[in-house]
Amino acid sequence: MKNSFRKHFAFIFCLLALQVSSHAQFANLDKSTLVELQEDRTSGKTKFYQGVSNSAGLISVGIPVALLVAGEIKGDRPLTQRALYIGESIVVSSVITWGLKYTINRPRPFNTYPGEITTAGNGGSPSFPSGHTSQAFATATSLYMAFPKWYVAVPAFGWAATVGYSRMYLGVHYPSDVVAGAIVGAGSAWLTYKGNEWIRRKHQLKKQAVSLN
Repeated sequence: MKNSFRKHFAFIFCLLALQVSSHAQFANLDKSTLVELQEDRTSGKTKFYQGVSNSAGLISVGIPVALLVAGEIKGDRPLTQRALYIGESIVVSSVITWGLKYTINRPRPFNTYPGEITTAGNGGSPSFPSGHTSQAFATATSLYMAFPKWYVAVPAFGWAATVGYSRMYLGVHYPSDVVAGAIVGAGSAWLTYKGNEWIRRKHQLKKQAVSLN
């Protein structure tokens, strides 16, 4: 019995040690990556990535609005539905992101390491996950799912990835914040797509039942 207890205790201790070690390694990688990017900053690059970062909100709102207006003007119902789906994906992503931010409440890197990491961008809310990145990836993923063409995917995901990189370059987010933001954004678009499919199937089944009666 004592040997069994010791084995279980040793196993749990090893798991905890691995978790602490892994967390420390990720924390070191998070910090060292930002320090290296900070050392590579130039005024030209900083202005470019500030512009890319600021484009996240404008493009994420502009694309569904433009598609919605075009769909309504043309009387193109499928286009209108695609526009609404993209907008819904961004809303879902934003809600999940803000929920995680204030639940986890991770400080920004420039607050945790003052003097070591300086900021060249804006960031007032908690750090994890990156809102700009989740918004960009929700837009890119939903846009591709609405229009599944390579010439949509390449620029969309290229832009989203650049937004994520810009948040690290400007010193306002850790790499782990950006990775989490990309997962939340892409996952939100996928979940919204599947949710809309489920609603459509339920609606069709209901119509069929009514017609049979």
